[in-house]
Amino acid sequence: MAVPLQAPAFCVLLGPDLAGKSSAMAALRQDPGPGAPRLISADDAFLAPEHALIGRLRREVVRDVAAREEQWSPEFFAAMLQTAVLYMRDRLLDDGGGGASAPAVVDSYYYKLLAKCRLAGVPENPMFAWWRSFPRPRRVIYLDVSPETAWRRSREGARLNRLEHYREVPDLDGFQRYQADLRKVMREEIRDLPVTVIEEHADPERTAAAIRKVLAHELG
Repeated sequence: MAVPLQAPAFCVLLGPDLAGKSSAMAALRQDPGPGAPRLISADDAFLAPEHALIGRLRREVVRDVAAREEQWSPEFFAAMLQTAVLYMRDRLLDDGGGGASAPAVVDSYYYKLLAKCRLAGVPENPMFAWWRSFPRPRRVIYLDVSPETAWRRSREGARLNRLEHYREVPDLDGFQRYQADLRKVMREEIRDLPVTVIEEHADPERTAAAIRKVLAHELG
């Protein structure tokens, strides 16, 4: 694929697990009109049929690699996650053959997956340096959530996967410690970028409304 030298204007939607990013993006998808930004995510709900492989790979990584870490090297784990990172970069740079791309909102970009790699014990390596060379967003919109709300949304651990908590079996302590470390590493990765923090809202539409205000300023 021919890759344009210049990426379109974009913002990144970031946050810890169960912060409500998927719900907020689903609300943003209801925005009508040609001026609405493109929504780029590796979540199944936002994948076109021809890109369904990305969703399958992510599920397999959680089920067969993260859950059986003694059978795979940390570097192999990171290499598998890179498929999602490159998918989002490629979608961001894809101009559809028209020579220009609309502004975009990217779900987590590489920041969250890089943080999860580091928490899984992946050492610093040239692959991470390559990710960090990708186009920089205009702004990171960081959705915050309290540990109590996130644990409740997880149905007290029943909805968690192996990349969202410490210990073999999820419990409140292992979940909260993992999420605290995830926050710390993600904030380290975005420390040189403009960041807008959106506090927790019970209603996804209120969260989406707050995101729209930031996007209107940053992306027009």
